[in-house]
Amino acid sequence: MTEYGPRPVDRRLPTEEARDLMTLVRELIEREIRPTAAEEEDASRFPRETFTLLSESGLLSLPYAEEFGGGDQPYEVYLQVLEELAAARLTVGLGVSVHTLACHALAGYGSKQQRADHLPAMLGGGLLGAYCLSEPSSGSDAASLTTRATRDGGGGWIIDGTKAWITHGGVADFYTVLARTGGPGSRGITAFLVPGDAEGLTAAAPERKMGMKGSPTAQLHFDGVRIADSRRIGDEGQGFAIALSALDSGRLGIAACAIGVAQAALDEALGYVAERQQFGRPIADFQGLRFMLADMATQIEAGRALYLTAARLRDAGQPFSKEAAMAKLFCTDTAMRVTTDAVQLLGGYGYTVDFPAERYMREAKVLQIVEGTNQIQRMVIARHLAGPESH
Repeated sequence: MTEYGPRPVDRRLPTEEARDLMTLVRELIEREIRPTAAEEEDASRFPRETFTLLSESGLLSLPYAEEFGGGDQPYEVYLQVLEELAAARLTVGLGVSVHTLACHALAGYGSKQQRADHLPAMLGGGLLGAYCLSEPSSGSDAASLTTRATRDGGGGWIIDGTKAWITHGGVADFYTVLARTGGPGSRGITAFLVPGDAEGLTAAAPERKMGMKGSPTAQLHFDGVRIADSRRIGDEGQGFAIALSALDSGRLGIAACAIGVAQAALDEALGYVAERQQFGRPIADFQGLRFMLADMATQIEAGRALYLTAARLRDAGQPFSKEAAMAKLFCTDTAMRVTTDAVQLLGGYGYTVDFPAERYMREAKVLQIVEGTNQIQRMVIARHLAGPESH
C-alpha cells in the first residue's frame, strides 16, 4: 500500500538561530500543548500555565527588541512560530498574537522611560496582555468608540465605559485601552496602559462561544478607573493612529493562526484517508478525494506565501497595510474552506467530537471576524486600489 499521511511543514527560515527556535517550539508543543488541547478546549479551560511557560521560554516576546527582553526576531520568523502554536491549539496561538498586539503600542510609541519601566515585565516577566478597542456598539466602526478618559485635576486620568469582545478579558495582567479624550471621530482618541488589577475595572462573565472555548472573551467595565498620566501612550489624540498601526501587524498574526488551523485540519484529513478502507482500498486512492486534498494543500501554501510576503515587507520597513489585509482575508477564508472540507473527508466521524476536525471548523469561523471582519478587509484593500469612497 502507498504511504499517505501528513508531513512536517518544510519551512524556509532565514537563519540557523531561527531553525533552532523552530525545533524548540515543536518540542514544546508536542510535550506541553498538543496532548491536552482537545480535552482542555472541551472543558473550556484557559491554559494560563502554558502562557507562563511560553513567557519563560521567550516565546511571548519574539518580534520585540532585545534591549527590553524581546527575542529580536523578524516577523517572518515570529509568524511561523505562531502558525505552529495555532495548529496545536488555537487558544494558545491566538493568545500569543493578542499579547503581541497588546505590547505593540508601548513598544512602538511609548517613551524611553515607559519602555524601560514596563516592557521587560510585559515581554518576559510572565505577564499576559489584552487589547481593548471594540465596544458593544463600536466594532467595525472603531472610531466611534465612547469609552472616555477625562483629566482628574491632579495630572492623571479617569476612565469610564465598557469594552467588548476582549480576548483574555478578566485574566490579563495589563490592557492596552483606547479611550476618547477629545471630540468625536478618530482624532479624539488616546491610548493608555491599564493594569489588570486597577480599582474600578471589572470583567463580565465570558461569552459563550461556538469555538475557542478555552480562551476567555469578555466585556470589561471601567468605572472611575484612575490612571497616572505616565501610563498614557503617545500624544493625546494619537490613539487611533496607534491602534491602526497595531492592527496591520495583528492581522498578520490572525493570518498565520488561520493557516495553522487549516494545516492541522489537512493533516487530520490526510491521516484519516490513509487508514480508512472502502471497496478494498484506502479512500485516499479515489480521485474525487485526492482532488479535494490537492485543493486544500494548494490553498494553504498560497496563504502561507501571502502572509510571509507581507511579513517580509514589514521587516524591510516597507508599507504592508494592503498586503496584511489581503493575507488576513485570504488565509481566514482558506481556513474556513479547508476545515469544512476536512469534516467532509472524515464523513460521519468528522461530525463527532471524537475527532478534532469539527473543532477546527468551529475555530476557523471566528478568524473571519476578529481584528477586522473580512468585509472590512475588502474595504481596506479596495481603498488602496481605488482610493477612498466618495460621500
